[in-house]
Amino acid sequence: MTGLQLVHLTYAGSGRPLAQILFGPELTVIYGASDTGKSFIVESIEYMLGGADLTMVPEAHGYSQIILGLLLPDGSPLTLVRRPETNSIHLHSADLRDLVTQTPQATVTAVHNARSKNSLSLRLMRALGLEQVLIRKNEAGGTRQLTLTDLVHLSLVTESRMIASRSPVLRTGAPTTRTAETSVMRFLLTGESDPSLETGPNAGQRRVHRGKIQLLDRLVLDLSAKLATEQDVRTLRGRHDRIRMSIEENSRSLQEADDDHRRAVQDRMISARELAVVNERLDEVSDLLGRFRLLEAQYRSDLDRLAMVNEAGSILGYFRVGTCVFCGAEPEHQHPGHNQEETTQLHAAVHAEAAKTTALLSDLLPTISDLTDEQVMLSQRRRNVQEVLQLRDSVIADAEARLVPTRAALDELLDERSKVERELELHERIEELEDRRSQLDGESATSTTRPAQYIPGRILAAFETILQQTLDTWRVPAVDRAEYDQYNVEVRAGGRSRAGRGKGVRSVLHSAFTTALARYCIDQDLHHLGFVVLDSPVVTYRDPVKASADPDPDVPDVLINSTVVERFYKDMLTFPGQAIIVENGDPPVQVLSEATTYTFTADTDGRPGFFPQFLR
Repeated sequence: MTGLQLVHLTYAGSGRPLAQILFGPELTVIYGASDTGKSFIVESIEYMLGGADLTMVPEAHGYSQIILGLLLPDGSPLTLVRRPETNSIHLHSADLRDLVTQTPQATVTAVHNARSKNSLSLRLMRALGLEQVLIRKNEAGGTRQLTLTDLVHLSLVTESRMIASRSPVLRTGAPTTRTAETSVMRFLLTGESDPSLETGPNAGQRRVHRGKIQLLDRLVLDLSAKLATEQDVRTLRGRHDRIRMSIEENSRSLQEADDDHRRAVQDRMISARELAVVNERLDEVSDLLGRFRLLEAQYRSDLDRLAMVNEAGSILGYFRVGTCVFCGAEPEHQHPGHNQEETTQLHAAVHAEAAKTTALLSDLLPTISDLTDEQVMLSQRRRNVQEVLQLRDSVIADAEARLVPTRAALDELLDERSKVERELELHERIEELEDRRSQLDGESATSTTRPAQYIPGRILAAFETILQQTLDTWRVPAVDRAEYDQYNVEVRAGGRSRAGRGKGVRSVLHSAFTTALARYCIDQDLHHLGFVVLDSPVVTYRDPVKASADPDPDVPDVLINSTVVERFYKDMLTFPGQAIIVENGDPPVQVLSEATTYTFTADTDGRPGFFPQFLR
């Protein structure tokens, strides 16, 4: 059976360079320095496949979309787009590898729950042909649908889970989920869905159910008391629709009034700047006119004084006897016609000065005339701009008068909508509690038979053979007789449980278990996601130390040497599905030439990390 194929993981954001990894169809190896985002890639894949939480690294700041490209079993592309810290995933039936702006074909919830009717799990399980598969959820034989999360943890192993002492089969380790987790393992190895059989609780569970029913009854009464109206859900939904339409209409009116107000304010600012320019020029012209008119008056006064001097000189020269008023000569020193000659010279000088002043006045008068015309024009322009400003103020006042009541009406509608939505939410919670109460009421019958819950021996032996072959191929020492203990839900090798081994061996056993399970399912044409993602599957430690009185649990009991690493990678080149390996150490040269590889250097040479700015 064909599973999924991972195509790429991309982080995209407006104004941000893409952070992207393209996965090969077979083996992809991402290796290099620590703290460069390798494990973050694995965690991001898990998050995109229905994970609830993802701790964002500082380098991811500003990236608004996480994009995961897939190929479905029929070969068609599917792109998942999820924003960080949200529970919605947009689905696009296309291969998209950049910032996505298209309208999605569908929007689903990322994290599946029992009430999910449109989740990513349901979509992908339907594509894999697993939507009808049931697994046991309790010892009484109750069943639930198989979900995507049930399968992901058996294909994708993060670094923390790789070295954890918890069994690879157990996703949470909680007692309440143990039955479901072991049932998933049974389904993968046998391909058989558990029968839809509700056997009901035992006597102790029925007492618990009665307590739950009483608690639910009290909760329903408390929620009913919080209802503000007696309107039923149908009436409230109709009311909610009418309020929504009114909000949309008021929003449009508010937007129009806001646009008018904004345009009027912008126009007024332009007119105000124009008025400032006009006033500034008018002040300059008025100041110049004042100065030039004073100069004109000075010129005219000078001409009058010159005319008076000319006339007085003539009279003095012709009629006065005695000392010369022009040169101061006494009468005895004056020659005949002396007064007339001096008068003529005075007249000539006065005439020349008057001509010069007249010329200056002639040049000044056109300038005064031009400035006067400009002053009149500017005054008229100022009055026009002031009238426009008054008009703009009127438009602004009108827009503000429309904005106030529209905003008030919209606020009232939003408040009313919130009240109706609270009522609907209370009704929804009451309905959920009542449904749960009905289920508890019906869970009382006890079946005399129980469905099969264990994996048949021949199937388990076939899987254990592949597990042992995997460890032998990798040449891991002291792990013979590898087996899956389905009764204790533990992996054993070398006569010891995986939980009792050091970190290095725990990692190798977890990796071997995950790849062996995938190989078995693919070889037997059974259901599997079709890929494995392993973070730090082979870890090299120092030589084992001798046993001491106070042994260090983190000290390995078997040396994981370079031979194991080399054989591991060589074996993964023959893996029948898609494999993505994340490690610190360099893979062998053969892997570099045959697999899709990425090297994170943590420096300026090569690719520093998953994000373009991953250097810290």
